[in-house]
Amino acid sequence: MNKLLLKSIMVKHGDTQAKLAAAMGISESRFNAKINSRDGAEFMSSEMNFIKDRYNLSANEASAVFFA
Repeated sequence: MNKLLLKSIMVKHGDTQAKLAAAMGISESRFNAKINSRDGAEFMSSEMNFIKDRYNLSANEASAVFFA
C-alpha cells in the first residue's frame, strides 16, 4: 500500500480521509486503520474499486496505490 500516493490523489481531488471514509460508508478510524495497514486492516477489492472509480484511476495507477 502506497499511502502517500493515495493521500496525494485524495488532495488533488479535494478529498480528506473523513470525506472518503464517509463516501465509502466506513468510519474515519476504520479508514485510517486500512490506509496504515494497522491491526490487520486492509482494503477489500470492492473498496479498491470504489477508490479507483472515484478518482478515475487507470489500472496501473490503482496498482501503484494498492500493490506497491
